[in-house]
Amino acid sequence: MNFEHVAGKDKGKITLYALSTCIWCKKTKELLAALGVSFDYIYVDLLKGEDRNQAIAEIKRYNPGLSFPTLVIGEKGIVGFREKEIKEALG
Repeated sequence: MNFEHVAGKDKGKITLYALSTCIWCKKTKELLAALGVSFDYIYVDLLKGEDRNQAIAEIKRYNPGLSFPTLVIGEKGIVGFREKEIKEALG
């Protein structure tokens, strides 16, 4: 899978699984950028074949309901646009 990288302050491994058409995914991505943290993201709906299967398997580890956005900060999964929870997880 080819994740897009957004440069910023290193707060550990941050991965955003998103859909290209999802407004809450966009808001989560904008929040992370506004906070100035380094993160990787991928649009799951644009993936095909094995890459898509792999992404879905990874998301299900943190979010069995497979909803979006799914944000993984370290080993903590945050499902949905939860601004307060995201800020707390980033310290």
